Parts: sequence; structure tokens; C-alpha cells
Amino acid sequence: MLRSVILAAARSHKVERLVETAPVSRDVVKRFVAGTGTPEALDTTAELADQGLCVTLDNLGEDTLTPEQAEVTKQAYLELLKALGGAGLTTDRAPAGAQTIATAEVSLKLSALGQAFDEQLAERNAREICEAAAAVGTTVTLDMEDHTTTDSTLDILSRLRRDFPATGAVLQAYLRRTESDCRELATAGSRVRLCKGAYKEPEHVAYQATLEVDKSYVRCMNILMAGEGYPMLATHDPRLIAIGQDRARWFDRAPSQFEFQMLYGIRPDEQQRLARLGHTVRVYVPYGTQWYGYLMRRLAERPANLGFFARALVSKK
Repeated sequence: MLRSVILAAARSHKVERLVETAPVSRDVVKRFVAGTGTPEALDTTAELADQGLCVTLDNLGEDTLTPEQAEVTKQAYLELLKALGGAGLTTDRAPAGAQTIATAEVSLKLSALGQAFDEQLAERNAREICEAAAAVGTTVTLDMEDHTTTDSTLDILSRLRRDFPATGAVLQAYLRRTESDCRELATAGSRVRLCKGAYKEPEHVAYQATLEVDKSYVRCMNILMAGEGYPMLATHDPRLIAIGQDRARWFDRAPSQFEFQMLYGIRPDEQQRLARLGHTVRVYVPYGTQWYGYLMRRLAERPANLGFFARALVSKK
């Protein structure tokens, strides 16, 4: 029932205006979304870079149903990448001989580029964005969405990597298939973001219990850490962060050979702590005019996220 209420609110322009204008909810938006356009995204990226953090930027655009909508999203990324390059925010931060670590990169949802109605169009759009990223010295990570798009996303990733080998993958630990996907992707130079997963999935494809998801995350982490790729551990869970540090020591990985990733506005003090220890910490920064739909859908996918965001508002740890 709570999910239905949230989805109904997501479709209400009246509720959207209330959220945008009410002081409390406006603070929530500012905490988790870096504004509506490229200038705000650039300012946030520069601020985080000054704190010793890396960034991946997500232009918010989902439910794309027409080629025209996909084109708007593509152009937004091209504009963003040009601005990042012009501001010097894509500078390689890696020590000599180590994995390339750009200060700022971008994250793409293929659904926003037309995947739902034309996979070839989505791939062409993604390829153009990859070209623009390469031109300014950075790269792209393909976000993962619900399980029905996993095969399509990995197929497109494989083809993009032929020309842009640094293109990042995202794997979700709550999917039962992910250990196998980790083994296939733990290859030399392969950038893989491992997250728990946020979509509501059926039991036959995804673990449902928190403990089972956590166990899967650790198994997947071990595979990636033991492999030849570049693991990107996306988690805010203190236990998993500690296990990640331990696994890095076990597999003799230097801080330049993997990274932690966290959402913008979530546990900023922990982000700083890890950075001070010498770890690469990348902050996932969403921005764009579709911020309202983004926040509401994240809550609807898992109503338990209400508590997650509420805790983040009162704690920076």
C-alpha cells in the first residue's frame, strides 16, 4: 500500500510543487540532488573534487518513450562532458602506471537513451557519449536497472568496450546471476561497480532477505578483488566497507587498484574518512529537471528507502 501511495504522489504535480517549495522537503532535495542543470552539476563536482573526492554524474531522465526524449538526454550529457573538460575536472588522478582514475566521469541509464523501444538507438546514443567522454579524458559507466534489462545492458557494454575499454559495468548483488557475471567481467582493465540493488524484483531472480543479499555482495566482492579488473564497491554499509578494506589487503590491492562509491548526500563524513586513508572515493551525483520523479521512484522501488533517506538527513556519518 505504501508503494502505491508513493507512486500516486509521483504522478501528482500538486505534490511535486509542494515538495519543491516546502522548506523541509526542499532541503531534502538539495541534500541528495545537485540542482537541475549543468552549472549546478559543475559546481557540485568542483566542490567535491576540492575535498579530495571523485565524482560520477547522472543526468536524471527515465521513462524515455520517444527518440526525441532520448536525444534531449544525449545532448545533456554532451553538454556536461564538454563543460567538465573545459573546467579541468576530468584530470587523471592515478599514480604513474596505475589504473586511470578520472576526477569526474558520467553514469548512463540506457533506458534514458531509448533502450525500452529501440536498443540500437540507445547504443548509438551511448557510443556518442562515450566518444565525447574520451575526447575530454574521462569515461562512462552504464548503470544497471531492473533484471529484465540486464542481458541487453551487458550486450551493449560488450560492444562499447571494443572501442572504449574503460566503459564501466554495474552489477547488482541481490540478483542470483551476479556471481557468474562477476566472473565474466573480472578481467584486466574491467571497471565494475558492485551495488546491492534497489529495484523490487521477484524471488526467483533476486535474493529477498537482507542477510542473503549481504552474503552475495561479499562473494561477488571476493571474485572481483581476486580478478584482474578494477572493482568499484558501491555501499554505505559499515560492515561491507570494512570487509572491502580487508579483502583489498588480502589480495594485495593498493588504494589505486579499487574504489569505494557512495551516493551524494549519504554519509559524507565517511566519504571524507576513507579519502583521508588514501582510498579513492567516488560520489554518485544525480542532477537534472527530473529530480522529483527520480526521488519518488527510488522510494517506491523500496519503501524501506524512506528510512534510509531519513537517517541520512540527520546523520553525516
